[in-house]
Amino acid sequence: MNYVVFEGLPAVGKSETLELLARFYPHQVRVLPELVKTLILEQGIDLFKERARLADAIRKALPERRKQIEDIVNQGLLCLEESHLGVHYAYSQALGDQDFLAMYPSIAEALPTPDAYVRMDLPVSASLDRQLARGTAQFDIDGQALGTMIATLDRWHEEQPAPLIHVDAHRPVDAALADLVQLLALDYEAPTLPSADALDVILLLGRPASGKSEFIDFMTHISSERRARDFFIAPFQIVDDFPILWDLFQEDDVWESVGRERLFSKRSDGNYAVADDSVWGFLIEQINRRVLVSPSFAGPQSQRRTLIIEFSRGGSAGYLDALSRLNPTILRRAVALYVSVSFEESWRRNIARYDAKKRDGILTHSVPREEMERTYGSDDWPTLTEGTTGLLHVQGIDIPYATMNNEPESKDLDILAERYRAALGPLHALAKERLDRR
Repeated sequence: MNYVVFEGLPAVGKSETLELLARFYPHQVRVLPELVKTLILEQGIDLFKERARLADAIRKALPERRKQIEDIVNQGLLCLEESHLGVHYAYSQALGDQDFLAMYPSIAEALPTPDAYVRMDLPVSASLDRQLARGTAQFDIDGQALGTMIATLDRWHEEQPAPLIHVDAHRPVDAALADLVQLLALDYEAPTLPSADALDVILLLGRPASGKSEFIDFMTHISSERRARDFFIAPFQIVDDFPILWDLFQEDDVWESVGRERLFSKRSDGNYAVADDSVWGFLIEQINRRVLVSPSFAGPQSQRRTLIIEFSRGGSAGYLDALSRLNPTILRRAVALYVSVSFEESWRRNIARYDAKKRDGILTHSVPREEMERTYGSDDWPTLTEGTTGLLHVQGIDIPYATMNNEPESKDLDILAERYRAALGPLHALAKERLDRR
């Protein structure tokens, strides 16, 4: 099966069940939340009083929902969607919503046909009890309407080509989950221990918004078998110095609020810029402290993981200073992957990722133009390296490196996979040669 839709009475546990399946089977499953509920929350629609507005919002949202389903299926993943148009049709019948009932024939085939519908069965009385317990009165529906809805939905299913599969949800949750896992043919993928072939420590370098986060996201969502086979990365842990820097920015906000001067940063274009360059050395020392006590690095072999250390530096000696300060124990086990984009491309992506989110906080922080030009306008990576692969010599240690061109920007996973493979393959070979020389 490639596309399965879940249905059931309110508070049966659809959202919670799908969240668990997505979390424990990340390499097989993607979940789409209930479209109607999402629209109500995003647009502030009253479920009972603004039915015409809700019907119009649903109609407008269907093309994007169709694209989401097709994108998931085309990636070879199992798409699990919560609820469907048939459910809303049945609720509209129970609530006397003539606007949606009149619109339904024109949108009935707006979404792909699933391989199966899964109904999580629950008595109406149990649904009423659970609705009361969850405390979301804006979504609560009375027993009479629920009875009418289920009867209408049963008749609707009689005309559908996809089968309706019943799963008893009125029992301990572990039993219902076990049946669903078997029904969906999900296989739990236990993390494998790092092999001798896996890269030990990867220094992930490059300008802000160069594609470092996309690299990590890609490695997070592929299978551990493919990640080890094609990219030489075991189950991994990330150490990123930006959250440490962000904490300093936030501490400066606190000092400012009590009438003191900021210590490390200044406000710039609605964000922050570094005001004290000693911060860069401080961040590397913090990385040293965290890595050297991490079980992923210093623990027994059974606890070890590939460690990805991510940071950006700029200026005439930014990377040399950082590498010269990294603990030699780390450097002896490290390789360096530099994700290369031009300054203007880095700035373009930096602005794009900020505008795309429209929210405050660390995940949407944008480096101000002043900081970008001063700190990242140029860096010393080209002067430290020669060619796309080779060895860096720092603190008397040979560090295998690869420079990966990441322009033009691509969202195509096949293109990204080829870029990563072309960089990590030679990097892995250099790491093995270094190991053999010891």
